[in-house]
Order: sequence, then C-alpha cells, then structure tokens
Amino acid sequence: MNSLMKSYFNALRGKRTVVLGIGVSNRPLIRLLLQYGISVTACDKTPREDLEPEVLELEQAGAVLHVGPDYLENLTADVVFRTPGMHPNIPALQKLREQGAVVTSEMEAFFSVCPCPIVAVTGSDGKTTTTTLIAEILRHAGKTVWIGGNIGQPLLPLADQMAPDHLAVVELSSFQLMNMTQSPHIAVVTNLAPNHLDIHKDMEEYVRAKENIYLHQRAGDLLVLNLDNDITASFAPKAPGNVSWFSRKSVPPCGAWLEGDTVYFQGKAVMTRSGILLPGLHNVENYMAALCATQEYASPEDVAAVAGSFGGVEHRIELVRTLDGVRYYNDSIASSPSRTIAGLHSFDQKVILIAGGYDKHIPFDVLGPEITAHVKRLILCGHTAEKIREAVLQSPDYREGAPEIQLVSSLEEAVKAAHAHAEAGDVVTLSPACAAFDQFKNFMVRGKVYKDLVHAL
Repeated sequence: MNSLMKSYFNALRGKRTVVLGIGVSNRPLIRLLLQYGISVTACDKTPREDLEPEVLELEQAGAVLHVGPDYLENLTADVVFRTPGMHPNIPALQKLREQGAVVTSEMEAFFSVCPCPIVAVTGSDGKTTTTTLIAEILRHAGKTVWIGGNIGQPLLPLADQMAPDHLAVVELSSFQLMNMTQSPHIAVVTNLAPNHLDIHKDMEEYVRAKENIYLHQRAGDLLVLNLDNDITASFAPKAPGNVSWFSRKSVPPCGAWLEGDTVYFQGKAVMTRSGILLPGLHNVENYMAALCATQEYASPEDVAAVAGSFGGVEHRIELVRTLDGVRYYNDSIASSPSRTIAGLHSFDQKVILIAGGYDKHIPFDVLGPEITAHVKRLILCGHTAEKIREAVLQSPDYREGAPEIQLVSSLEEAVKAAHAHAEAGDVVTLSPACAAFDQFKNFMVRGKVYKDLVHAL
C-alpha cells in the first residue's frame, strides 16, 4: 500500500467532493474516491440521456450525478477536482473558492501521492513523442517506467502499484499545469508557440501555465530547455534547479546539440541523423531533449539504441500505406501551424497536404509561406479552410497554381481528391494545423477515420 496515497485519500473522508467532468481521465478518480468512502458529486454538461453506461455505473456505485446544461450551478463543495480542459478561473470555480472550496485536479493529486521520481514533458509541439522516447529509453536502461498524463493514461489509480525505485514519465498540457503548485524532478519544455488561444485568454497566460512545470522545482532538480526557442530560453534564469539545453543551431554550455549530421551530448558523439528511424529534424530535437532528460538514469548508448529501433507514435507522421507508388501519412496530431510546418519539413519533396479543422484562433500567416514552399497540392476542409487558403494566397512567393488549392466539405472528400490527383512517387499527408473538434471528438478519432478512408481506397 502506498502510504502517501492512503494518507491523501483518508484526509478527504468527511469532506464534500465535487468532480467536474466525467471524461476518461476523471472516471478512475471518481472510483478511487468512492473506494475510500468519500462523498462524490460528479458533474458533466452531457445530458443524462446521452451518458455512457460506464458513467451510470459510477452512479450505481454511489456517485451523485449532476449533469446537463446547468451542471455548474448550485454546487457546494470542500474539494473540487476540475477536468483538465476547464479554465480554472471560470465564474463557477471562482464562486466555489469564495465559499471556501479547494480547487485541484487529478494530476495534482498524482503529484502528491507518487512515491517515485517524476519526469514531465510539456511544450507546444513534440510532447507526446518526447514523452514516449523518454519512457522507451528508460525501459531500455532497465528501469520500471509508468507513462501517462495527457498522453492518455491516468496515473493516479496506478500510484498504489508504484515503488520508490520506479520512474513516472508524464506528459502535461497547459490546462493540467494551470494553478499547479508542484513540479517534477525532471522537467522538459520542448518549445513554445501560440496554441490553445481559444481557451487561454492570451499568450501570456499560456506561457505562465507552462512555467509551472519548473517553477516549483528544488535544488538538484533538472530543467531541460530548447535553446533555439526564445520563449523557452528565457526560462533559465528563473529555474530553481539545474538547466540542460538542446539545440540544432549552436553548442550549448551544457546539454545536447546537432553538428552536421551528428548528435552530441556533453562533448561526445552519440548518434547520427541516419541512425534515427523517425523522419524529420523535429524528431532530432525530440531525441536531444530525451537525451538531456534521461542523463541521470540512462546512458547515451541507451538513447542511440532506441533511436535505431523505435518506429514512432500513432498519428504522428505515421505511414498508413503505400498505394500505386503513393505514400499516405497520418499526422493528425498536428493541431497547430508549427506542428504542420515541422511535418512538412520531414519530407524531401513537395507533398499533397490535407489540412483544416477547428478554429483555435491561431494566426496562419507563418503557415502560408511554408505551404507555398513545400506543398504541390493543398486540399482544405473544416472551419479554418478559408483562413488557411487566404494565408497561402498572401504568401510573398505564392504563384497561381503553386500550390493548387482545393476546398472540400469533408475528410472523406479530401482523401478521394488526394487519391485522384496523386501520382506514383507522391506523398499525401493529413497534417491539419488545427484541432479536430469541428468534425471529430479529438485528433485520434480524426486520424483513425483518415486511416480507414485511406485503407478503403
């Protein structure tokens, strides 16, 4: 039994607990609270008639459901667990705080009860791949590793199985980091660029949220930063612990860098670009970040071994199939312009690009010139189709027909259009530069639908 976990939940007994959001990440939390005999009101905007059977099972287990459009009204609580996507300063939460409630989250609870060192990764792009690489490297070094967080696996219910000599590798979003008062032993910030401005009130708030990954560290902890990104580079003077850098453009005072085609760490060659199975310079950056992050627990040889064998994460420049000499890639994770730009740079030829989706109010002006330089045919769908088209037309190097631009009404039409125009040797990639919420539940569902459509050709 994890004594930290037992103490944490025993302290909640007798308190009125509210869980806001009954999604995948919070359901295990609700079960845990009930197992410890804690009163739970579970709230969600989904109407009762649309609730999944698993949620109704929570009610049968003892949770009080407060659901529907008014789910945030008439709440009283001592402790509130908010869902990661909910802004912590919405009026309903402010009101609960004024009434004396403590507002926390499943991830904050995990940090409180985790018995082993935590390695956490955040950033605008590359979070999931870097998190996965760190876990793979640590496993190669013989460590027992638990991986989760924003990557899909809630870790709180698993904390009881963790031991002090294990390692927890966690991906953290800006929403999970907002209001966090604890930081991991090792923190990684891959890069920062405008993202999620549909929920964050401005870029400053987004950056402040990300900074919580290291601001509560102590002496002896480690912060890994991207030296080539102005925002992340500015964090170093505020770091309470040690700082390790990675860079493609210069040699940092401490850390990893790329020189020619060789990756170096602390002055020693570790691997070459040709020794990295994942395509693209952005994945070289991800490996350099992982190299810095694992230095306490693994060797550079472990990193090089994983680089030569790891084939990638689903929905991240994932080769779906080759049909009639045309390679179809699924890069549905690319929900921001910077992520799509990185994907375009992964190929040594102009591609057929399928893009567009939910509008997060991120400017596309930086994307226009990149599409002009790296795309032979642009197929657009979703709410942002016209905005992306306009960004391309306004690009200084755009010439009519370079690229060809086609607007369609659905992803199915986009795949059919790509197939109709692709020739042997072409690359077709879904790299939307936008979130999926205009047509799909999330980027994973979008990617799966795309793969099904490609396999059906």
